[in-house]
Parts: sequence; structure tokens; C-alpha cells
Amino acid sequence: MTGITPRDPATRFPNISRLGFGSFKIGRNEGIKYPAGYNLPSDAEVSDLLNGVLDLGCNVIDTAPAYGLSEERIGRAIAHRRSDFLLSTKVGETFDAGQSTYDYSAAATRSSLHRSLQRLQTDHLDLVFIHSHGDDRRILTETDVVPVLCELRDQGMIRAIGLSGKTIEGAQLAMEWADALMVEYNLRDQTHADVISEAARRGITIFVKKGLGSGTFPAAESIRFVLGHPGVSSLIVGGLSLTHFQDNWRVAVDLAAERG
Repeated sequence: MTGITPRDPATRFPNISRLGFGSFKIGRNEGIKYPAGYNLPSDAEVSDLLNGVLDLGCNVIDTAPAYGLSEERIGRAIAHRRSDFLLSTKVGETFDAGQSTYDYSAAATRSSLHRSLQRLQTDHLDLVFIHSHGDDRRILTETDVVPVLCELRDQGMIRAIGLSGKTIEGAQLAMEWADALMVEYNLRDQTHADVISEAARRGITIFVKKGLGSGTFPAAESIRFVLGHPGVSSLIVGGLSLTHFQDNWRVAVDLAAERG
């Protein structure tokens, strides 16, 4: 990866909201890790939820091809508000017929991005993460996905790129070229705490996933804990209830007010 470096951090993600919306549940209810099952919402319910989230001031929407119908539902519901939010999607994993498949080749990466652009009804992507299956090192060092994403970033098709990984080693390797990292960090799992600090020192933006333990941890306490780390830029929180998201949003707003 010699010569591949992140862009100037000052140009990347100004003024992103401390909470972002994770869109897994609006598109997929099979093969889930949540403690309870759920029905997929209707298109009207998705539109109300996504527009309500944006109306609050949330300006980060995170999705992925592996999230079932999520990308196309986002496109239908809020493509007309494209300038209101940072749009994050992923490459590497797809979900079809009840199971995930993984492909980090150059051809698969380009094809995935083309499909995402169509589904999301946009001509550009703000942020694209590599969706790791767990073997971060092999993905980053033995496949074509990183060079392809760097090329497309340089061409302007993608504004920024990063890794949504599983391991500390993967995050450390990705710091050579990433604009952003998405890491797991919560009340029970703080193994990435030092990685978050190091990435922040390098000007790499940190998004946290599973900060509420897929709904198993107390929401208010979890939000305060995750956003209490000075290296965290935004915590991605999903769900199907606008009321619950509003409650979580107020916690983040109150925390920001307390800290001036």
C-alpha cells in the first residue's frame, strides 16, 4: 500500500451528526443477530422513518448491499434529499436467498458499486466501507478491493473510503489508506479503544457500530459511553421506531450540551 494515503482530514466529513442511522432493519430480517425477530416495515413506514430521522438533524445514513432491500428503499424514500446527508454503503458482502456471500475482487467491487448507485438513486457515494467477513488481513493484502476503491476515490466517484472490519490488525493496516474506520466499541467490548485514539490522531474519522450491543445494552448509558470517547465521530444506531431514535438523539444532544 505504499503511496496510498488518506485525503486531507479537513475536507472529509465536516459537521457530521453524533448519531447516524443504521438501515439494516428496514431491509432485512433474515439471518439476524438481534435478540428478537421483527417484520419488515412498509414503504410508507420506511419513508416516514427516514424523513423523520433527517428532520431531527441526523445527517449520516449507513447501508450496505448485505442489508437486503435497504439501499433501494433509501433511494425511493430520500433520494430527493440527497444533499441533506452523508451516504455510507459497503462492498464485499451481499445477501441473497437467506445467506451472505463474499467477493473482494476488482470486478465484484465495481459491480457492487454500480448496483448501489442505481439502488440509491445517486450519482456519487460519500463513503464506501469494505464489509469484512472477519479475515481482515487477507482481504486487505491479498485481494484487489483496496486498490480499486483508492482508484475510484481518486476519480471522484467516491468521496471517501474505509474499512468496516473485525480485528485490531485490520484497523491498523487500513490506517495506511483509509479516510474512515467503522469499528465495534461498547460497554462490553472496548478492544478497539486504542485503535480509535490512534486513528483519530491520524485524522481518520471513526464510526462506531454495535454500540448498543444490537439492542441488548441500556441505550442512554451506551450512547454516553461510546460518544464519551474523544476519538469517536459518530455512533451508528439502527431501529424501526422513530420515537426510539428521537429518544437516543436527545441523549446525544444533551451530552453535547453538557460538554459545551
